[in-house]
Amino acid sequence: MRRFRQAALPLLLLAGCAGSTPPRLPAPVGTATPDYILGAGDTLNVFVHRAPELGATDLPIRPDGKLSLPLAPDIEAAGQTPTQLARRIEARLADYLREPSVTVMVRSFQGPPDRRIRVIGEAAQPLALPYRQGLTVLDVMIEARGLTRYAAGNRAEIVRRPTTGGATTTIPVRLADLLRDGDISQDVALQPGDTLVIPQGWF
Repeated sequence: MRRFRQAALPLLLLAGCAGSTPPRLPAPVGTATPDYILGAGDTLNVFVHRAPELGATDLPIRPDGKLSLPLAPDIEAAGQTPTQLARRIEARLADYLREPSVTVMVRSFQGPPDRRIRVIGEAAQPLALPYRQGLTVLDVMIEARGLTRYAAGNRAEIVRRPTTGGATTTIPVRLADLLRDGDISQDVALQPGDTLVIPQGWF
């Protein structure tokens, strides 16, 4: 992973300096970790072993946070991990099946709004993505395709909102030093709900 990040740094710098279409870096493939929290807009595959007709593929979680299966309508899915949701579905199917066994796989990720990471301002591709464990500033800058030519990268800030009361804090991040010089000390670990703000430079 460290070698991959170091190799990506010159490409990100090139994106910021060229002033044209940034290079198409491959976006990392997301994988749901065991503690991934489901949210509205996530798409799931639900497998019911020995009764596949009771499952579903490409099943979206509705805006109200629920999903429906043939014998289990309106199951609360948002706020659950995939494993917790599988156990909840099993409990609903126990009225119809003997010892039901369910597997839930996440096909596409949105996550709850309060756990998303957002990149705004002078990123080549501003975005919002679901938080995953171990996510850092460099990870999200790779997905955001680097900086625009107008970015004041060394004046970027992480805006961190507390989950339970307290004041919002800002954490300065010298993105230009990270992307241009490989200053890994600026590769700050992110937390759920963080917003990375990249201001425009003065010319």
